[in-house]
Amino acid sequence: MADETLFELLHMEIVSHVYKSVEEDEEDHGRYTRILEGMGFRVGQGLIERLTKDSPALRDELEIMKFMCKDFWTVLFKKQIDNLRTNHQGTYVLQDNRFMLLTQISCNKQYLEEAPKFLPYTCGLIKGALSNLGINGTVSAEVPVMPTCK
Repeated sequence: MADETLFELLHMEIVSHVYKSVEEDEEDHGRYTRILEGMGFRVGQGLIERLTKDSPALRDELEIMKFMCKDFWTVLFKKQIDNLRTNHQGTYVLQDNRFMLLTQISCNKQYLEEAPKFLPYTCGLIKGALSNLGINGTVSAEVPVMPTCK
């Protein structure tokens, strides 16, 4: 429990630090989003190396995505993804109904506008992990309702 709280606080401070000097310029917003994604990307690469070093090779995309939803997400957030959907054409939608990094700010609808700035780091984590597993793609996130994340 303590390590979860420490991770949440560290994440909030990282986001706060990166966004502190953001002006209302869209170009700056994109730059800071890339900084957070880059940080997450490197951590995701390292974490997936540790998780898969003694595991048998994952055979296909669906098996990799199931691994991400069960094992990878459990290591990061102490729970599995609530829902995995695919169109069987290379698009996967992962849904976490109580996303740990949003639960602290989810007490009010007013924070729905602030929620997207807490997602780029996690997108980077996923993208880095997938990259190390041989899948290059686009990772994006949205918050339909607090604290759900897709």
